Amino acid sequence: MCGIIGYIGSEKASPILLKGLINLEYRGYDSAGMAVLNSKSIECKKGAGKIEEINKRLNFLELDGNIGIAHNRWATHGEVNDINAHPHFDCTKTIAIVHNGIIENYKELKERLENHKFESETDSEVIAHLIEEELKRGLPFEEAFINAISQLEGSYAILAIKAGEEKILAARKGSPLVVGIADHGIFLSSDIPSFLEWTKKVIYLHDYDVVIADKSGIRVYNLIEGEVSRPIDTVEWDAEQIKKGGFEHYMLKEILEQSETIQRAIQQDESVVNRIVDEIKKAYGIFFVGCGSSYHACLAGSYLFSKIAKTHVNVVLASEFENYEHFLTDRTLVFAVSQSGETADVLEAVRAAKRHGSKVIGIVNRMGSSLTRESDEFLLMNAGPEICVLSTKTYTSQVALMTMLAYALAGKYEDGVKKLKGLYMDIYNLTSRSMREHLKKLAEMLVDKEHIYLIGRGLQYATALEAALKIKEVSYIHAEAFAGGELKHGPLALIEDGTPVIVFVAKDNEKKILSNANEVKARGGFVIGVSAERHEIFDYWIKVPECGDLNPIVQIIPMQILAYKLAVLKGLDPDKPRNLAKSVTVI
Repeated sequence: MCGIIGYIGSEKASPILLKGLINLEYRGYDSAGMAVLNSKSIECKKGAGKIEEINKRLNFLELDGNIGIAHNRWATHGEVNDINAHPHFDCTKTIAIVHNGIIENYKELKERLENHKFESETDSEVIAHLIEEELKRGLPFEEAFINAISQLEGSYAILAIKAGEEKILAARKGSPLVVGIADHGIFLSSDIPSFLEWTKKVIYLHDYDVVIADKSGIRVYNLIEGEVSRPIDTVEWDAEQIKKGGFEHYMLKEILEQSETIQRAIQQDESVVNRIVDEIKKAYGIFFVGCGSSYHACLAGSYLFSKIAKTHVNVVLASEFENYEHFLTDRTLVFAVSQSGETADVLEAVRAAKRHGSKVIGIVNRMGSSLTRESDEFLLMNAGPEICVLSTKTYTSQVALMTMLAYALAGKYEDGVKKLKGLYMDIYNLTSRSMREHLKKLAEMLVDKEHIYLIGRGLQYATALEAALKIKEVSYIHAEAFAGGELKHGPLALIEDGTPVIVFVAKDNEKKILSNANEVKARGGFVIGVSAERHEIFDYWIKVPECGDLNPIVQIIPMQILAYKLAVLKGLDPDKPRNLAKSVTVI
């Protein structure tokens, strides 16, 4: 979940690393730090807080040298404070490391290193001391590094530097790490946006890869395969895509991009779509697996597959998938859905499927990610970089791909693509200034509420779940979604005078869901309708077009805007909600 970046080259490292940290802040913003190698030693600055605050306090740009590593922290082991911030050092202060992941056996390793002095509470610090211990045996830095990481259990992306050695050593296992190749130097980072301003040339690393980067270039060694060569790819993303432009927040920028990103999502190679459809038809048991918003997209997909293609799909949270492993066979098909392609729970589900010979189809936004490599087939969302921690444009891209696949399975591929293309103006209008102002007025009515409830049926139930997640993630208001028919089985007890309830209405469930809304209204609830038509029962109405199977896309967009407006009214940063990070790479 943390972000790491390293640079070695002809330019001063600290300004480059600082910009990289800012571009990686969506991966963690509990603390940050930087270590730069100069001719005499390693100098380090680090502290708790957000990067801009820390930089004002410490001034990272004072660090002088052409080789350095830096880190944004999302805390797992040890509280958020200056000491637990990365980089971490060995006892001699000549080795510095940054780490993303979890070292599962760090307690046992610390016990073995009882003669070493540990300063932090983190699992990561043990890495520096392991390297120190190997160096004591007379090994060169590279061999000491390889021996040290070979003792680690768990997940890691690691960068290490040593005083007197003009190189950066790196390794990955289960956590993302990519290499950027620029004219003036080499980058090693958790994610491409950190260095996109300087280069589009990237090398995607595999698990167990070790990289030796010096000013002459890089060498890659794999702990299992030995010396390997990894190809250089060129990413299609543009540096402008990772900038806010004229927007105050990335969240709003990315919400407003959805008229375009839906169109890009459906620009797929039809032969790949057909191969996936053939796998669906051959499968005996299909699972859709995801976490958070991706899970909600999977749930929407299961309704779409049932309704459009008359096909049953099992929907399972990735973190719970291990409990279904005994159903897996070589005829099972698993759809793994992840924005980053590095979500730890999703990758664990993929590996469980592979153990049983099941086929895996990935739906992912990041080319070169672990999911693209471990899937038998994959579809790219083509949403471009999503910097805000909350999923907005990637969620609707996932739903669009699920819809397209359902139509293709039903033998109506062209029809499905045509309908999705037809959403362009609908989404454009839903993100207009007038709609945003309308939703701001609603946000002003809800901003002081402690609870908001949301109800829907069928596809609208999946939308209610996703809308509740958006509201709670970014505004910290307790938001909870229910299937409309479940109200009388318990949740109605929560309704009292003035309780806001958002109701998602579609033509195919209008009568039943409005009956549920009446149950709320009769108990004093404040009913907010999301529908194509205004109904007398609504206290506030959000007008959306009636789009049938595509309702999950058009109905969620106003909810994304509402969540954004609530956060802004509360003085919160919608791009960086507390306790959350963009890519969940730990279990």
